[in-house]
Amino acid sequence: MAVTVSDYGTFPDGRVMHAWTLSNSSGMKAVVSDYGADLLALWVPDKEGNLRDVVLGQKDAAAYEEDKGSLGAVVGRHANRIAGASFELNGKTYQLLANDGTSNLHSQPSSYYQRFWRAAEGDNENGSSVILSLESPDGDQGFPGNLQVTVTYTLTEDNSLILRYQAVSDADTIVNLTNHSYFNLDGCDSGSVLDQKLTIFADAFTPSDARLIPTGEIRPVAGTPFDFRTAKTIGRDIHADDEQIRNGGGYDHNFVLRERTEIEPAAILESEKSGIRMEVSTDLPGMQLYTANSTEMTGKNSTQYKPFCGVCFETQYFPDSIHHPNFPDCVLKAGREAETVTVFHFA
Repeated sequence: MAVTVSDYGTFPDGRVMHAWTLSNSSGMKAVVSDYGADLLALWVPDKEGNLRDVVLGQKDAAAYEEDKGSLGAVVGRHANRIAGASFELNGKTYQLLANDGTSNLHSQPSSYYQRFWRAAEGDNENGSSVILSLESPDGDQGFPGNLQVTVTYTLTEDNSLILRYQAVSDADTIVNLTNHSYFNLDGCDSGSVLDQKLTIFADAFTPSDARLIPTGEIRPVAGTPFDFRTAKTIGRDIHADDEQIRNGGGYDHNFVLRERTEIEPAAILESEKSGIRMEVSTDLPGMQLYTANSTEMTGKNSTQYKPFCGVCFETQYFPDSIHHPNFPDCVLKAGREAETVTVFHFA
């Protein structure tokens, strides 16, 4: 196992973005940035033994600062949407920025993927790591409590990338951290993911309204385009005549993962072309499936990214859970440490 660090690029104001590369003996490499705690690249052996970069990325450092699409980003303090851009906690109302209609999306302004994190090399029982930490002060983005956040990326010898999220606050707050990588198992410059096969270990999903805010219903996937309990191509039902598909312009929905008390499989993505199989596992209760429905941008290698060029697996607490008592609770009590784990395993 090896860890190296290099300069990735310079912002217009002179700040330098660094890239930390984790490598294992099979040649797999994960490249992580101290800006946004972003996953910049993920090189995985295909069925011929050749390495393919299976995550989409921005074209350069300046593009990461401009934030188009949150590619590879760690999102916080609260990923996904909060209706009305406000919430009540302990009898007090907290106002957030309405950056997605009347809602708040991904804790703008200044989400965690728009900041420099402290980065350091580390080792644990699973392999070599890069440890990224951030301090989010009381009132930051509108949220209460001084929050200490740590995200650890670990690359293992069995071709797993482990993301461990840890957070502690000195006041009650809400926390929902995730990674917003766009995966394409044929390679980051290969076009659509619609022919790749997907399995999701969920019997239900949370329908949303036209603003993509959950209605509060937990709906069985059976008989809907959201039934991925048996593997099917992402594209099979993505254009179905279905209100939920129309609302999202494709898949942009939270799946209710089967009940778990530890890290268990959430999804499997497979490509016949590359022969790569990715298993997503987590201890979190939900996962947002997003199929890059509105993506239009130039990415790394000067690739023109178009709708359905990648797929996100945002392990999470449910969107807008603070407003739905029947959803898993994302409130973090003062002094208690929140710790969650998501694993991307490749074969």
